[in-house]
Amino acid sequence: MCKEGEFAFTPQGRKTNEIAEVRRDLVTATSAIAGLASLVFGLFTNLPIALAPGMGLNAYFAFQVVGYNGSGSIPYGVALTAVFTEGLIFVFLALTGMRQWLVKLIPSTIKSATGAGIGLFLTEIGLSYGSGIGAITGGFNATPLAIAGCPVERINPDTQMCEGGIMTSPKKSRRDTAITYFPHTPEGDSRFELFRKVAAVNPMKHTLNALDWNVGQHGTQFALALFTFLYVDIIDATATMFSMVRFCGVVDDRDGDFPRSTLAYCCDAISISISALFGCSPVTAFIESGAGIAEGGRTGLTAMTTGFLFLLSIVFGPIFSSVPPWATGPALILVGCMMARQITEINWRYIGDTLPSFVVLAFVPFSYSVAYGIIA
Repeated sequence: MCKEGEFAFTPQGRKTNEIAEVRRDLVTATSAIAGLASLVFGLFTNLPIALAPGMGLNAYFAFQVVGYNGSGSIPYGVALTAVFTEGLIFVFLALTGMRQWLVKLIPSTIKSATGAGIGLFLTEIGLSYGSGIGAITGGFNATPLAIAGCPVERINPDTQMCEGGIMTSPKKSRRDTAITYFPHTPEGDSRFELFRKVAAVNPMKHTLNALDWNVGQHGTQFALALFTFLYVDIIDATATMFSMVRFCGVVDDRDGDFPRSTLAYCCDAISISISALFGCSPVTAFIESGAGIAEGGRTGLTAMTTGFLFLLSIVFGPIFSSVPPWATGPALILVGCMMARQITEINWRYIGDTLPSFVVLAFVPFSYSVAYGIIA
């Protein structure tokens, strides 16, 4: 056994410290690319849509392509090269009009179902335990007594009263409540120490310009990753962006397109390649943009404000990363309710519209992917 202070000098300690450094680098990189991409998108397109690395491709990139601690099919640098190449292909598709053509191929009923499905997706995120108020997927700690300061283990299951002495007042010790974001655990202590820093900038020494162009020995796996990124992003990013512009009411009913669509798709594509240079997975229009649209955002100023706040979060990362998910979950639920109203535009009396629309509505929230919903 080694002393706590000596842990960092052991091989396990060095690996743990390096993983922690990479995670902090990725937080900084994500904030930086989201800020830059949103600023550029809002400035050139005048649309209220913000861009950031998408969660669906994030999971595929991290757990299937690169793998846990590098155990995937290709190394991290080669995976970033695939993302960079995908962005360049996206630029070509946008400039030639092929991406707009693909949007027009999607039936209008599927577009409505996609928008409503995204609303259900947002609601599920807002209700979940890990990223919302904890009403589903294991959020059993969020009871009225727990909020009042009584730990769950002291609640009598028969009387539902707090036993075991004087209740802990949240005002007296916020870290002793059952719903605190800083419990007295190693993870909670680490969060609390980060929160106490208030402001800190972390250099991206592990992720910045980490592309590896030696793709020869990973040819098949590289091509597979590139094709998957491209295919999912074409469907996911395009459908999400169209749902957002439709939500804010700027789609032209005559041709089914929206203003400055070529510029919008090009900005999205270029941001994908830049995200690879920062060490991130592909950037996409994220569905939380609906929160700004629901509050009245209709111009690029909304996206630019979001981008500025992303850049500001780089400096004040310790504070912003300490906001608990149950503080942001209710907003997502309300936005999901507003977006789900598009379900009324589906012709439920015709089975040709009903069946595919229902499949999309079911698959988008339950598969955690807009792309899987459309593919299904």
